[in-house]
Amino acid sequence: MHRDADRPSVLAILHDWVVTVDHKRLGLMYIASGLVFFLVAGSEAAIMRIQLALPNNHFVSPQVFNRMMTLHGTTMVFFVGMPILLGFANYLVPLMVGARDMAFPRLNAFSFWMSLFGACLLYFSFLGAEGLYGGGTAPDVGWFAYAPLTARAFSRGNSTDYWTLSLLVSGIGSIGTAVNLLATTLCLRCPGMTLGKMPLFVWLNFVVACMILIVISPLTAAQIMLTLDRFLGAHFFDTQAGGSAVLWQHFFWIFGHPEVYVLILPGFAFASEIIPVFSRKVIFGYPFMVAASVSIGFISLGVWAHHMFTVGMTPAGNTFFAVSTMIVGVPTGIKVFNWLATIWGGKIRFATPMLFCIGFLFQFLCAGLTGIMLSVAPFDWQLSDSYFVVAHFHYVLIGGLLFTIFGAIYYWFPKATGRRLDETLGRWHFWLFVVGFNLTFAPLHFAGMIGMPRRIYTYQPGRGFELWNQLASAGVVFQAAAIVFFLWNVVRSLVRGAPAGADPWDAWTLEWSTSSPPPPYNFETLPVVRSRRPLWDLKHPDDPDWRYE
Repeated sequence: MHRDADRPSVLAILHDWVVTVDHKRLGLMYIASGLVFFLVAGSEAAIMRIQLALPNNHFVSPQVFNRMMTLHGTTMVFFVGMPILLGFANYLVPLMVGARDMAFPRLNAFSFWMSLFGACLLYFSFLGAEGLYGGGTAPDVGWFAYAPLTARAFSRGNSTDYWTLSLLVSGIGSIGTAVNLLATTLCLRCPGMTLGKMPLFVWLNFVVACMILIVISPLTAAQIMLTLDRFLGAHFFDTQAGGSAVLWQHFFWIFGHPEVYVLILPGFAFASEIIPVFSRKVIFGYPFMVAASVSIGFISLGVWAHHMFTVGMTPAGNTFFAVSTMIVGVPTGIKVFNWLATIWGGKIRFATPMLFCIGFLFQFLCAGLTGIMLSVAPFDWQLSDSYFVVAHFHYVLIGGLLFTIFGAIYYWFPKATGRRLDETLGRWHFWLFVVGFNLTFAPLHFAGMIGMPRRIYTYQPGRGFELWNQLASAGVVFQAAAIVFFLWNVVRSLVRGAPAGADPWDAWTLEWSTSSPPPPYNFETLPVVRSRRPLWDLKHPDDPDWRYE
């Protein structure tokens, strides 16, 4: 009876989580909300794949297909990728720099709730909006919302307005988190942690925070201009009243292409922490990895118009953006070679986090090669708006990002919960997802090469698209099975997973020096750092890294 009286009620626990300003709890809530929306967006993708599995299929109507396409793209970019990555940054950056919390804890909580509110606003459109086809519905203008499709004449009701407002609100949250990450990194590093001794994870998230501040602003401006067009007759994007539909594309892709790097650089950060630990080697070429990360962030701001080779830009414009797109491959290639050099000659442990990172290396290499192909303007003219682009894009963001996110979850789950995920279930998850992912998206390269356009509801038989689409749709079954294994692993391990201890992987960064899960203020006494691997120095006082740095 006494024990029951001391146990907090469910409402008290819920209240503690809702009002928290602890960066670790907010980080976990970011990740949990991203995973919930990942299941939603995955279900929407499955509906589209069922529809395209057969020619002349009528599993869903064209209207529903357009809504699924819009919601899937918007959700995956803004409400799955961004929250999960910002969640990891929230949880790990203060721990890795030896701080007790983020620089502005209340701003941190505000940013999370704004991001979640933006996501809810998008899906509330099912209840509160009237769409292009007249019924209460979700947005149906695509995740890029090209003008003039978003004009009142073609997008009646308020579904597009919900899309606009949801991105505006979540963008405010992202900017708040970026300011917090920059202030935490610059002002709260523990004694001895110079910029040259920061973990690569912190460096990459620092670059991402700078990019968020730069690229969210054009999107916000475009959303405000679109709202003025729709409600006050401003005509920024109305070609019949002197506006420009191409202006929307410029605004959107000034945000949209760097956003790909905002999403993929944290994936690089995960790989840069996991690969050395499971190779039992120091990361190869730390200064080059930092320089390459900063270079990618800088160059990526000048490549947006390679999405617009077919809109009729000048030859000089096409040439500039083709060259800049090729150049961004150079620092990216440096990072890939440095990861391979780290693995080379290492005592590799093929635990689940390392398996996902190796899968990432192979698939991101494929994505990079097709990206270079699409940077060649004449090649892009042939395949722009085909399924080849869809395949390339998903190899970047699923093969590059989602694989590293899964690796990161397996790697840091013990730190956050005090329990380890099951390795056998993890391997089932990995192999099913590798097979399912490649079976889904590799065939779409061939469908695009023979002329299958993207964003189509159905296709006629006899055009050669059937086999590739049936293979792609079959791959979804494997991916769904992999996710079931993953979810079962998480639930099972939370209840009865093996205790992890403070440092289950024998790692080297500061977060592993605390208990699992960490105490409320992270460190009883602030650590003092003398090298890039402070835990190695503690474990090996006879051979510390600081002697050689």
